[in-house]
Amino acid sequence: MITFGIPWLLALLPLPWLVRHFAPAAKPAQSAALRVPFFGHLASRAGGFTRGTPRNNWKTWLVLSLAWLLLVGSAARPQWLGPAQAVPTEGRDLMLALDVSGSMAQDDFTVSGRAVDRLSVVRAVADQFVADREGDRVGLVLFGSRAYLQAPPTADLDTVRDFLGEAEVGLAGKETAIGDAVGLAVKHLRNRPEGDRVLVLLSDGASNAGVLDPMLAADLAKKEGVRIHTIGVGADRMAVNTVFGTQIVDPSADLDEKTLASIAEMTGGQSFRAKSTEGLLEVYREIDALEPTIGEEQFVRPTKQLFYWPLGAAFALSALYAIGCILRPGSSALASSSAWRTA
Repeated sequence: MITFGIPWLLALLPLPWLVRHFAPAAKPAQSAALRVPFFGHLASRAGGFTRGTPRNNWKTWLVLSLAWLLLVGSAARPQWLGPAQAVPTEGRDLMLALDVSGSMAQDDFTVSGRAVDRLSVVRAVADQFVADREGDRVGLVLFGSRAYLQAPPTADLDTVRDFLGEAEVGLAGKETAIGDAVGLAVKHLRNRPEGDRVLVLLSDGASNAGVLDPMLAADLAKKEGVRIHTIGVGADRMAVNTVFGTQIVDPSADLDEKTLASIAEMTGGQSFRAKSTEGLLEVYREIDALEPTIGEEQFVRPTKQLFYWPLGAAFALSALYAIGCILRPGSSALASSSAWRTA
């Protein structure tokens, strides 16, 4: 689509016509502007020039009008606007640290009335959470006996979701190294812009492995300006069949809620408890509300300037007109100017 950067300049188009028809005529000069003793000889060679009267030629006016039209059109800055294109926006740097220890295989969650293991539910809910973080850079840490970086903070959310879908129970060991997971996430967030460093830590147990104490890791996160939201997952009641009949047990007896709450409190985050699939969905919705994306996607339309086309055409037309006046017999520039006067 063609638009004009300064469209009001187009109002100047009728200016020559207005001047010609409404401006008062110039008063005849009382004295010669320039004394040319041989003017008579020049006038005769110009083809019968009538003194003081410009030649009226419709072709001349057409050329001059077109040149004026091109000059005004160029001054109005014509430009071509291309189709709208999305512009990447700066968002938060958000890391997900997910527990894949052996206890995540516990099938105490339900989906459509069917028992499902914790990790399957966590993967499905976290996948949607990542998909909704358009504009943010999301990274992924998986931890068990050790912590492993699957993806540093990146805007390529599809890749993060692929890595998330490949997570398996026991992939990083059977135990739980919460401190190492926090330390690894902080390491990859510390060089990101301040104020938007967020870690979402999900676990279903207590830290019993690794080299870094969870609270020391939390203190490091606090110093680096990383805000940590913690999620403890696992049902608190579950019916199991034993030799003594059906018994109600607590499958989350090993969950260290106190430590998770302390980590969140120390770093300015929130601590959540997800006891069911619906509860986990609600937790991620609350985190979305606490850490909204930086803004809606923005669009720009690429602009290409076109002013040089009418400008070049105006110069070319003027040059051709001048050359024609010089080469055409009886049509000299002297014949079209009333500034020349005889003595």
